Amino acid sequence: MALKGSGINPKKFHRSQIKFYIFLIPFAVFMMLPILFIVNHAFKPLDELYAFPPRFFVYKPTFENFQNLFELANTSGIPLSRYLLNSLIVTSAVVFLSVIISSMAGFVLSKKNFKGKFTLFEINNAALMFVPIAVIIPRFLTVSFLGIDNTFFAHILPLLAMPVGLFLIKQFIDQIPDSLIEAAIIDGASDFKIYWKIILPLIKPAIATAAILAFQLVWNDLETSTLYTTSENMRTLAFFMNTLAIETNVVVGQGMAAVASLIMFVPNLVLFIILQSKVMNTMSHSGLK
Repeated sequence: MALKGSGINPKKFHRSQIKFYIFLIPFAVFMMLPILFIVNHAFKPLDELYAFPPRFFVYKPTFENFQNLFELANTSGIPLSRYLLNSLIVTSAVVFLSVIISSMAGFVLSKKNFKGKFTLFEINNAALMFVPIAVIIPRFLTVSFLGIDNTFFAHILPLLAMPVGLFLIKQFIDQIPDSLIEAAIIDGASDFKIYWKIILPLIKPAIATAAILAFQLVWNDLETSTLYTTSENMRTLAFFMNTLAIETNVVVGQGMAAVASLIMFVPNLVLFIILQSKVMNTMSHSGLK
């Protein structure tokens, strides 16, 4: 029986919750500081960008950095829209395919019995320990051997394998009762129908989490455009934004680099805000704290 007065977990604000707000509000403000800095930095005029001591908040906001960025893009040989289109194609393909591959593999590793099942999953877990720089040479040799340089495949194939996505989805599928799948088999459902009609609807939080991780990986990826492509037409928005401060005047380039950081950051933030509840649900089911 729920306690009267404050209650164990009141739905509305109660004075008993003040102690939590005293701790959480300063912590939330502290966590917001990097986001506020990125936003403020993009609107700083040049004199504030190079002010000493550095200023956290912008005093005289300006759109000059944005104007310089788009003017540079219009005068370059490759329009900004081309880099954006490449990023959209590559990101959409990797997110979709990696989620499909991870969910199918997670279903098999979780609910099917076959020889080598646990070994394969442990190999996937071991792959979590490898940082991207450790596999640059094998990836480059593989791309060169397949002859897919300067194509969208060079951007997509190296990023399809997502060990962390498979781990999260597999752990989430483990929570689905076996009796539910056994009942579907008795009704004559095929493996694909079980996967499509039962597994996928029940693991939407895990799929959302894997999609966010895949999006962040691909949207901010520089490796593929740097190593696997020599044609400017095949490079992505992240590569173009990363080279602004290098290829332009050092002083003016810093302002455009600040804008580039904001542009690359906003999609990640928006996507996470929309799907954050599903991410938390996935972490709790997978055993991550």
